[in-house]
Amino acid sequence: MKRGLVIGGLGLLAAVGGVLAFTSPPRLLSYYDRVAGGTEGAQLVAEGVAFGSHGQSLDIWAPHMPTHGPLPVVIFWYGGGWVKGDRTSYAFAGRALAREGFLVVIPDYRKVPEVRFPAFLDDGAEAAKWVEDNIAQHGGDPARVAVMGHSAGAYQAVMLTLDAKRLAAAGVAPGFVKAGVGLSGPYDFYPFTSERAIDAMSQWPHPEETQPITFARADAPPLLLVTSDGDETVRAKNANNLGAKLTRLGAPVEVKNYGPLDHEEVVMALSVPFRGKGPVLADSVAFLRRHLRQ
Repeated sequence: MKRGLVIGGLGLLAAVGGVLAFTSPPRLLSYYDRVAGGTEGAQLVAEGVAFGSHGQSLDIWAPHMPTHGPLPVVIFWYGGGWVKGDRTSYAFAGRALAREGFLVVIPDYRKVPEVRFPAFLDDGAEAAKWVEDNIAQHGGDPARVAVMGHSAGAYQAVMLTLDAKRLAAAGVAPGFVKAGVGLSGPYDFYPFTSERAIDAMSQWPHPEETQPITFARADAPPLLLVTSDGDETVRAKNANNLGAKLTRLGAPVEVKNYGPLDHEEVVMALSVPFRGKGPVLADSVAFLRRHLRQ
């Protein structure tokens, strides 16, 4: 990233610091991304669309250019340890993927302490069902849908990719998810040690059912599991262990390690200001294009 962009961006943020002082870091990043040119080539085409049975909402981002035929679709779930986060704060992720030619759906989901496992996964399954039934009306191709997320959102994406029964229970057709990308996600974290995992999962009587690695299968859709040695929030063993099990089973999986990047920097690298931290966006887009035949 150019020094001038950093200094200019920080100066602008300082100038409006009184307004942004109490905003969340992802929302602040989306603001910074916007003023750094992140809106070029992407547009918000639907906002606060209702779905599901618990008052959930979603946003849809699209390329700001003419298209020929329906677009491949990415459903992106944000992180926040199952306790926080909202779709509007992750506009930077929606814009980044939309500029690359995808129609991007960012759904909200219920969180702890309002709910515990598996309610947030059920919300994710309802989002997938909404996409299957409605995305064609927004220019998307329901036959080319991938899932993606960061941290707890990566848990959502990977768990829904592997546990076919949960999508089936929501009425989603078999084979609906064509591929998945998990950024810094927890997939093999039992016994629970973090307060957030304990709060979200520990009341479930069968803890193995909370773990994505339990549902690894030979016929799983292709997965890209992104991790980093610098991540002290979700250790690299999560991606490594799941990747190794899927490989043993013969399932298509790629594990990418971005070395010193920390937990937040992996998703920050999707944004314009921090794109230089690592090729997270380029690698994710290349993977999605291969498996969605874009």
